[in-house]
Amino acid sequence: MTTYILMLLVIIVFLLLVVIFKKPHVDISVLREDNARLRERLAERLGTLAQNANELKTISADIANFKDILMGNKQARGSFGERQLEDLVADIMAPETYAFQCKLSTGVRPDCVIRLPYPPGDMVIDSKFPLESYNRIVNDKNNQLYRKQFELDVRKHIDDIADKYIISGETAESAMMFIASESIFDELNREFPGTVEYAARKKVFIVSPATLWATLNTIRAVLSDIKIKRVANQIKQELDTLLEDLSRLNDRTINLQKHFTNVTEDLDQVQISIRKITPRAEKIRNMDFGED
Repeated sequence: MTTYILMLLVIIVFLLLVVIFKKPHVDISVLREDNARLRERLAERLGTLAQNANELKTISADIANFKDILMGNKQARGSFGERQLEDLVADIMAPETYAFQCKLSTGVRPDCVIRLPYPPGDMVIDSKFPLESYNRIVNDKNNQLYRKQFELDVRKHIDDIADKYIISGETAESAMMFIASESIFDELNREFPGTVEYAARKKVFIVSPATLWATLNTIRAVLSDIKIKRVANQIKQELDTLLEDLSRLNDRTINLQKHFTNVTEDLDQVQISIRKITPRAEKIRNMDFGED
């Protein structure tokens, strides 16, 4: 019995050794296909990563250019503000209701003019802003001298807009100062409320992209309403003229009818006269005058 058990254990150990040391069969073609697919996936991933890297470089360059616009060259900032203003106005207003860089009677050329009937008249939008002073207070928020200078520069710009772009009898009694940055607009209202009130007293309204968008949409609605009323008035005038013409036509028809009535009565009288004359003529013709 013990011998059988020992033999069984030997057989089991032998089988285990065979299983452990048996080399598995490897299909080389399958491995090659797997490696090819793996290389393709790696190439796709590397291509995607390279594309993302290029996009990041482009975005970084755009951010750098944007920073240069906002913080650096004054002419670049002016062009950026004007371009943003032009895009905003062109997207909302009808082409006949605005003009860029048009010449006013005083010879000045505002960035944008919204065409409005007089009164109130054309409304001017200026896109410039004293960012140099603002940049200084951003870099040193506790410097009261910078804050004071910034406020003075903004007020001077408000005065320039009021003096150049509010023209009695030609433009509206107010103008707009466009700030291309929402953050600057918010900080100006939050930190310098006195300057905002000063602008309101000078009838210069400070607007950001969001507030200008809302303002232009309101103006567009008003212009549409004015156009509808103008067309309605024209239609009313045409109807009034048409009714006057119809009234004259009716009077002339009545006069013509009276004329025909008179003619008919005259013809009746002529017929009566003819009927009276005819028997007498017959009687005269039938008279025997005798002949000597």
